[in-house]
Amino acid sequence: MDYDGYQRIRISLADGICRATIDNQPINLLDVNLILELGRFAGQVASDEDVRVVVVDSADPDFFIAHADITLIQALPRDDTSLHDELTPFHAMLEAFRTMPKATIAVIEGIARGGGSELAMAFDMRFAALGKALLGQPEVAIGIIPGGGGTQRLPRLVGRARALEVVLGCQDTDAATADAWGYVNRALPPDELRPFVDTLAARIASFPLDVIATAKRAVDAAVGDPVPGLRVEDQLFRETLAGPAAAQRMRAFLDAGGQTREVETGDLTGLINRLGS
Repeated sequence: MDYDGYQRIRISLADGICRATIDNQPINLLDVNLILELGRFAGQVASDEDVRVVVVDSADPDFFIAHADITLIQALPRDDTSLHDELTPFHAMLEAFRTMPKATIAVIEGIARGGGSELAMAFDMRFAALGKALLGQPEVAIGIIPGGGGTQRLPRLVGRARALEVVLGCQDTDAATADAWGYVNRALPPDELRPFVDTLAARIASFPLDVIATAKRAVDAAVGDPVPGLRVEDQLFRETLAGPAAAQRMRAFLDAGGQTREVETGDLTGLINRLGS
C-alpha cells in the first residue's frame, strides 16, 4: 500500500512495522490539518494487511504533540450542549487507533499535553524518554475540560485520584512519574528508548496478524468500552466551552504567548497560574 500525499506525517513501512513520524512545525500543534492526516492514516493503515505494528513518534525533539490548536477550539459551536449519539470526529479518530487490528505504540520524547496526551493514551502502549518527556491535561486552566478522551482513558490507566490530580492540577507529569503511575508503559533513558521500541515492535510484528487483533479484543473486553463515557465527556466539554470562563481564559492564554515555542517549552505552568489573576 502506498502512503502518499501526507504533508505533516512522514510514513515508512518495513518488516510489518509502519512508522508515522509527526512533523507539523513549529510545535507539532494538533491543528485541523494534522487531525485530518492522522484520521486518514488511521483508516489506511488499519486495512493494510502488510502491517502488524504501528509506531508513532515525532520529528521534533521538544514536542510529541504540543496540544490541540486553541484557535480551533475557539471556533467550535457553543449553542449545542445536548448528549450526542455519535462520537465526535476527533473521538472517532482516536478510537480508530485504539480498535485497529494492529499493535499501536506511541514514542514520547518531548511534550505531550492536551490532545497530544489524549492521542498517546488511545494507543495500545506508550514509551517515554526520561528527562525529556512531559505529559499533561491543562484544559481546566483555560476554562474547559479534556475533550479528546482524557477524562475517560486516564482513569483507566492511573486510577481516579491520580487522574484528577493531572486533570485538575493542570501540571506536567514527568516521564519517571508517568512510568510509576502507569500513564506510560515505561520510561527509558533517551538513548535506549528507540532501540527498546524497535526491538519490541519487531518481536510483535513476527506474530500472526489475526492473533494480535484477537488478543487486543480480549484485553479490551476486560477494561471495558470507553465509547459511552466518551459521549458524556463530549457533552460536558461542550458545556464548559459554552461557559464564560472558556472564552476569557483561552483568549488570555494566547495573548500571553500560548502556542509559541518559547512559552510551551518554558514556564507554561507560570502562564497558567497567571490566567486567573
